[in-house]
Amino acid sequence: MEKRAINPWQWQAASAYQQAVEVTQPSATLYCAGQAAIDTNGHPSTADMRAQLHQVLGNVEQVVTTAGYQCRDIVHLRLYTTDTAALFGEGGCFDVFTDWVTRHGIQAAATMVEVNFLAFEGLKVEVEATAVR
Repeated sequence: MEKRAINPWQWQAASAYQQAVEVTQPSATLYCAGQAAIDTNGHPSTADMRAQLHQVLGNVEQVVTTAGYQCRDIVHLRLYTTDTAALFGEGGCFDVFTDWVTRHGIQAAATMVEVNFLAFEGLKVEVEATAVR
């Protein structure tokens, strides 16, 4: 597999994503369902968004690695949040996301969507991922 990041601009670099990622000659593709801050027993978190985002990204990582992929194989991420200000605003927690992407060497196209409600009351953020190898 070969990956190529396509960035006609550079402003997105501060947010740790690519405008597009081209994948050629993949041998397999993994489509992950949205991962929320739900523990191994199926209990949703009632913590703040920062703590939930840590758990969400841990869940993404667990699904990806359990499938035999590595996080650096992720080529697309979609973030859903019920509170854009809490994610991006002053005192927000978007640094949790950018640090995770950087730590794993992920080059992914990404989309963020604000929604009114996630699967369970109290959930604040959910992340979908697509990985290729």
